[in-house]
Amino acid sequence: MVHTVPPSGTEDDEQDEGSVTRMATDYDAPRKNEEDSSEESIEELKARRHDKSSGKVDEDETEAAENFELPGADLSHEELAVEVKPKQEDEFTCMSCFLVHHRSQLADAKKMICFDCS
Repeated sequence: MVHTVPPSGTEDDEQDEGSVTRMATDYDAPRKNEEDSSEESIEELKARRHDKSSGKVDEDETEAAENFELPGADLSHEELAVEVKPKQEDEFTCMSCFLVHHRSQLADAKKMICFDCS
C-alpha cells in the first residue's frame, strides 16, 4: 500500500497537471512518538551517569605495546657484522659532515668540503 502525500499545491492543481507525486511509507518500521524516545534517552543518560566505568578505556598501554610486535623489529639477539674498508684513493672525507665521498663530489679542494655541504 502506498500513502500519497500531496505536494504544496491542491488536489485540483494536481489533476490539472496530470502528475501526482507519491511518497512511499514504510509501515514495517517501528513507530515511536517523541515522548517515548525522549524518555528512553533520559533513562539511558541516567544509567550512564551512575556507571563510573562507561567513559574509561580498560587497557594498559604497556601491556598493549608488549603484545604489539613489528615484523623484524626484535634484533636484540642478532649481531651486526660489517666489513669496514679503508678510504680509497679516489675518495675524500668531507670536513663539514665527515662522510666519505667520491672525488666527483668534491666542491672545494682546499677546504675538503662536499657539494652537499657547500
